[in-house]
Amino acid sequence: MPVTLPSDLPDTLGTLRASGHTQRDVKSELRENLLAALREGRDPWPGIVGFESTVLPQLERALLAGHDLVLLGERGQGKTRLLRSIVGLLDEWTPVIAGSELGEHPYEPITPVSIRRAAELGDALPVAWRHRSERYTEKLATPDTAVADLIGDVDPVKVAEGRSLGDPETIHFGLVPRAHRGVVAINELPDLAERIQVALLNVMEERDIQVRGYTLRLPLDVLLVASANPEDYTNRGRIITPLKDRFGAEVRTHYPLEVRDEIALVEQEAELVADVPRHLIEIVARFTRHLREATAIDQSSGVSARFAVAAAETVAAAALRRAAITGESRAVARPVDLDSVPAVLRGKLEFASGEEGREEEILEHLLRRATADTARFALRGVDLAELTDAVGTRPVRTGERVPAAEVVAALPQVAVLTEVATRLGASGTEHPGPMASAAELALEYLFLTRKLAKDSSDDGDTVSYG
Repeated sequence: MPVTLPSDLPDTLGTLRASGHTQRDVKSELRENLLAALREGRDPWPGIVGFESTVLPQLERALLAGHDLVLLGERGQGKTRLLRSIVGLLDEWTPVIAGSELGEHPYEPITPVSIRRAAELGDALPVAWRHRSERYTEKLATPDTAVADLIGDVDPVKVAEGRSLGDPETIHFGLVPRAHRGVVAINELPDLAERIQVALLNVMEERDIQVRGYTLRLPLDVLLVASANPEDYTNRGRIITPLKDRFGAEVRTHYPLEVRDEIALVEQEAELVADVPRHLIEIVARFTRHLREATAIDQSSGVSARFAVAAAETVAAAALRRAAITGESRAVARPVDLDSVPAVLRGKLEFASGEEGREEEILEHLLRRATADTARFALRGVDLAELTDAVGTRPVRTGERVPAAEVVAALPQVAVLTEVATRLGASGTEHPGPMASAAELALEYLFLTRKLAKDSSDDGDTVSYG
């Protein structure tokens, strides 16, 4: 979303001084703004789910201490999302020397060009304003990353213009210097080659830039944050000890600890093309959690939170496809749509050795467990015997090609279905979709607990009977 620069901000060094503006370094800025949010009871981390009592307190302590930090965690634990959210603690607008390559503060130019301009222009030095979103630089570490990418290199164009190689103005600055007065994030830090890790040492500790044999002293003002997999971030892994020592804080992330957090994460992140009732989101969340506990899954690779998000989106897509085929006016997901998840998303998982050929069987078993757990929790205390008896004498046909209206029309007229609809949020709606979804879950639960039997045909239809 574009932001509009306020029109009353100072535009020269003289008017900036007259306004009473005070300069703060990045770490002080983050510290003071974080403390202000905590004192006022504002959430400094909007959109971050499941870390309230574990990760966030540690992250806040690191920022208050002014430490460069690294987030350690398996894939899909929200590390990048968390790093990007740090930017929200910066001032919304900050002054920079207009046209400066590194976005230097008007009170403190650090490059030879800006120092010369400040001396020549004095209070007439032009001032521009940079939004906090422009003060975040992110780099995915890859084996082909070069020192020039992160630190800088000699610019042959500037040399060709007549400057000597010893002139610091011939340097083309890399990502880290260009993040001056901001936050620079390096994702998957151990994937950097060792010589690139060495190049970061001076930047983090001495804050100087070494390029092609000569040193340019730059008092860089940056917060360096990074992410890494715990297996790689060890002395025996792919991180050099001196760089590891430069980080002041190591914060461990984790997958959501509670089902409700997993559900909230899916509801926040998934882009659903159809209505997906909450009980189906819960099944997806429990399915993901079962996968993280299964010995058949390679847990060293982790089961990303993106898996649950993609699963919910797949369920919604299956419902939308059925609505198009059957001519339904509104697409509402039903338990039958869960069957599409294992086949579509099995490639997002790493299976343990020895499980070749059993992948689909494993996923279907864990999905049935998640379905049974969700139904047991949602319908606890509800006596489904009346529904069991009624279906025993009047089978109910469902399936991926059966419209919701037909499912509802085939349901027996029993009072317990009213309670099922209430428990699963399907009451009070005229469209048959929510009721069909709720009833299908009850029928599936009865099948999984062996109270009912069912037959499946080649065309995807299922008949539940006693």
